[in-house]
Amino acid sequence: MTGAGGGGLGDLMSDPDEAIRRMDEWAAGFARKAERYAAAQEETERLRLTASSPDGTVSVTVGADGVVSDLVFSSRTRTIPPEELARMVLATMRRAQAGITEQVAEVMSEQLGDEDEETRTVLLDSLRGRFPDPEEPQDEDDDTSPEPPAPTPPLSGGAAATPPPSPPPAGGPPPRRPGGVDPEEQDNNPW
Repeated sequence: MTGAGGGGLGDLMSDPDEAIRRMDEWAAGFARKAERYAAAQEETERLRLTASSPDGTVSVTVGADGVVSDLVFSSRTRTIPPEELARMVLATMRRAQAGITEQVAEVMSEQLGDEDEETRTVLLDSLRGRFPDPEEPQDEDDDTSPEPPAPTPPLSGGAAATPPPSPPPAGGPPPRRPGGVDPEEQDNNPW
């Protein structure tokens, strides 16, 4: 079907110069698009987001990948218990990471405009999932702390029962023997 003026493959076959011109336009458009994506990637890689704890004791800087690139403590850290300081560092890091999605969205908007909306949505949704807003309440049902193991009932004589060893995972290494020495490694053990 090569109807007149349809702009189909038949028209291109009858005018090879037009086919070459269209292919050159397509290639040039693709090259411009690749340049915009490369510029967006370079700008994204340069992003640095910094957050500080409310009292200024901790300052954390992260890159667009969420990795900490700088961590600064004030002299006040000497008076803070280590557990509290650890919580403060993690909370501050999460606040810095929470800004990643917005910053990457701005870069994409500047460099790509409205191009590839689906790609942008997938990327930004992925970032939102990895770096959620720390101020949003978490689901109460999302309790990831493990339950403590049930106590093992004692055997007669007061000794605790030792559960039988679990079978090795499929394709995994065989379980270690109760002495801590694997018979295959025994000859290689210098002690």
